[in-house]
Amino acid sequence: MASGQQGESWTEDTICPVCLDFFTDPVILDCGHNFCRSCITQCWEHKLNSCPECNEKFQARDLKANRALANLAEKARRLGLNPEAKESKLRCEDHQDELKLFCETDKKLLCYSCRDSREHKSHNFLPIKEAVEIYKSQLISSLDSLVEKKWAVLETELKQRQKISEVRKQSSSLQTHITSEFTKMRQILTEKEQRLLRDLSEEEKMILELVEKNLREIQEDFNSIEEKLSKLQN
Repeated sequence: MASGQQGESWTEDTICPVCLDFFTDPVILDCGHNFCRSCITQCWEHKLNSCPECNEKFQARDLKANRALANLAEKARRLGLNPEAKESKLRCEDHQDELKLFCETDKKLLCYSCRDSREHKSHNFLPIKEAVEIYKSQLISSLDSLVEKKWAVLETELKQRQKISEVRKQSSSLQTHITSEFTKMRQILTEKEQRLLRDLSEEEKMILELVEKNLREIQEDFNSIEEKLSKLQN
């Protein structure tokens, strides 16, 4: 028994988590997880440079061959071990038989005894491996659709951010232009004010000089008349 459990333990390490079969041309990712080269390549055809096990994302598609694991998988294959040994341990709670069928109607795993029961009469069944392939394909399709939506949302977000940046840039440029124009206007008004004040001052000076000259002439005439009157009175 111990030998069987020990054999099952090491053979689990030789099974690809994507195809659930012995590794073929296994490669190791930077995160440390292993996959068949064809399996991970197929996954990455949908532009997901990430590990199907831990979801770690990678900048480049760097696939390093794992020769030690390839040799181990080949050894398990030559020994004729069952790559589905782990799954075969799944047993029906009601009949204790191995779960080998998938009920499409109830979306659950069943054994052959469940299939023949009244509860599942007229239901549609699939072998588990076939169901896995179908739902894996559907999952990949849904994942691909979500990735497309994600990129569409990111593209829309980028456009909005660019629009915000453009609006801010235009607003800043307009503010600078307005400030510059009003500075020029204030300078023109200041120069005009100074010129008008200067002209007013010069005009005031000319008028005052003329008035003062007239006033002196009047004063001189008055003094002359006074002098003549004084002489006549004497």
